[in-house]
Amino acid sequence: MLAPYAATDAASRGRAYPEPAPAYRGEFQRDRDRVIHCAAFRRLEYKTQVFVNHEGDLFRTRLTHSIEVAQIGRSIARALGLNEDLTEAIALAHDLGHTPFGHSGQDALNDCMQDYGGFEHNLQSLRVVDVLEERYAEFPGLNLTYETREGVLKHCAPKNAAALGELGRRFLEHRQPGLEAQLANIADEIAYNNHDVDDGLRSGLITAGQLRSVALFAEPHDEVARRHPGLDARRHVYETIRRMINRVVTDVIETSRRLIADSGANSIEDVRHRPAPLIAYSTGMREKTRELKHFLRDNLYAHELVSRTTHGAKKIIHELFAAFLRDTRLLPTQYQDKIRAHASGDGVAVARIAADYIAGMTDRYAYREHARITGQDVA
Repeated sequence: MLAPYAATDAASRGRAYPEPAPAYRGEFQRDRDRVIHCAAFRRLEYKTQVFVNHEGDLFRTRLTHSIEVAQIGRSIARALGLNEDLTEAIALAHDLGHTPFGHSGQDALNDCMQDYGGFEHNLQSLRVVDVLEERYAEFPGLNLTYETREGVLKHCAPKNAAALGELGRRFLEHRQPGLEAQLANIADEIAYNNHDVDDGLRSGLITAGQLRSVALFAEPHDEVARRHPGLDARRHVYETIRRMINRVVTDVIETSRRLIADSGANSIEDVRHRPAPLIAYSTGMREKTRELKHFLRDNLYAHELVSRTTHGAKKIIHELFAAFLRDTRLLPTQYQDKIRAHASGDGVAVARIAADYIAGMTDRYAYREHARITGQDVA
């Protein structure tokens, strides 16, 4: 049973290209299925989360991260009476436009695109599902519902929002997305904060001793020590992170349930016109989460070994982009065809097509392309 403020198939704002309703699944299930079967989703397996894919088989990738976001999102959605299928579709699609090499790749591509409109990975994810995926005879992209696309576009600069019509209007009018979109956003944060702790400890770049300065880690870490004295270190970490996630998820459910009730929201439109999101942490949990994020930023993301990889990744992105703009014949045939068809003499359009190609690369493919074009081995 869905809450009155949950999204429903029947009340969906529909698709850009009308299609007959699916016979044995809902509209948001169809969205999820289209995401899972698209090429951009498969490429997430070889895109960096924090550690470059070849650095170890057990570290998270963009694919495993997206699956974890979907799992957390569905759990919270069920507890709040929200639409699980829509939450899952948004969660699985939210990183489709991410570059190789994680945030360093995104920053580098944005630098390259400064004179051509910039690069936002959320906007690129929307571009993937709206335009770049080429699977269907009757329309470009995946033709997802408005509600899924709304959730994919969780951030957008005003200059870009103005060009997106109804989808971008909420950024200009300071309105909220539906609760499933809000939920997918916070599930993303819960997933990466906690799995980055796990990967950071596994890598040896941070230690449990260091993390004990963070309340969100120290409290469950002490609880595990009391309940399971003598437990081996690896299982102690797993038990700690399991409790961390449970505490945050429980807090979000209880806080959001209270905020929704206090708001009086009785429909998606009521939610959209609220001044602030209704899916949120409590004040205390927000502070604990912020403390953990600051710890990870200072001790993991800025670690010398991570920074060394980051520097090489940025070099690859910059040099690939410069090479493609100098000579578009270095691009694959289908991208050269796009330039001939849509971008002849338009430097901004050529740059965007080159950025599309680079953003779609996996880490290992970017290494290979860079070696092919420059003769250098940066890996």
